Amino acid sequence: MSDAWRLLREQTLPGGEAMAYDEAAARTAASGGPRTVRLYQWEPSTLSLGYRQAPESVDWAACERAGIDVIRRNTGGGGIYHDTYGDISYSIIAPADEVPGDLMETYERFCQPLFDAFDALGVDAHFADEEQPAVHEPACYLRALHPAHDIVAGDGRKLSGNAQYRRKDAVIQHGSISFASDPERHLGCFSEAVSPAEFEGRVTSLKELRPELSRADVVTALEDALAEWAGAEAGAWSDDEVRFAEQRAREKYGSEAWTRSRDDPTA
Repeated sequence: MSDAWRLLREQTLPGGEAMAYDEAAARTAASGGPRTVRLYQWEPSTLSLGYRQAPESVDWAACERAGIDVIRRNTGGGGIYHDTYGDISYSIIAPADEVPGDLMETYERFCQPLFDAFDALGVDAHFADEEQPAVHEPACYLRALHPAHDIVAGDGRKLSGNAQYRRKDAVIQHGSISFASDPERHLGCFSEAVSPAEFEGRVTSLKELRPELSRADVVTALEDALAEWAGAEAGAWSDDEVRFAEQRAREKYGSEAWTRSRDDPTA
């Protein structure tokens, strides 16, 4: 059994494939293959729903008009608008028996490369100091702040949301980092009205904190930090992983049954 880690550099994917590749990496890690750290970019821009999120919380017509795809994640929490330019997403996937059973300990371990990257970029970021009440439950970035997994920066506004999906044989942690925010487009995905001012009062972005940073600067810093943290070598998806992910994206993440009703046709 291999104990190697691989880095998969930022890949641009439709939302369904972005999530399906997490499952592909989990199968690989569980079967003795390499563990994975990866970055990915969503194209087209996508709203990812939390596992238990009600479909009524989405303005489906507005998303369609704006060209925003809607998919459902395996992880909980609220919906996240993943802007192709403004969002940077990552995943860390490892066998379950190599991951602490304590959830907070795992978040501390798996978020360390994010903090290393933020340090390298000159951004003062840390877990939220204390819980704060929700501004808007359906939106992940506006839900109650939790010290275990919500990363804040600057004056204490949210910069990154992180979540875990624990299978019997593997653990997936993935998260969204706000590089540049677009409150009106983000909020337009949801059926309930929230003002851009309320959004800006809770959420910050790397571009707001460090205007001189380019998206490429941030991607490079994150890839370097993930690789160093894991001792990972640059790698690639296997042919089997690509086949699995493309099929899973079609059959599960592309299905109305999963997206609307949380009914997994591949289960």
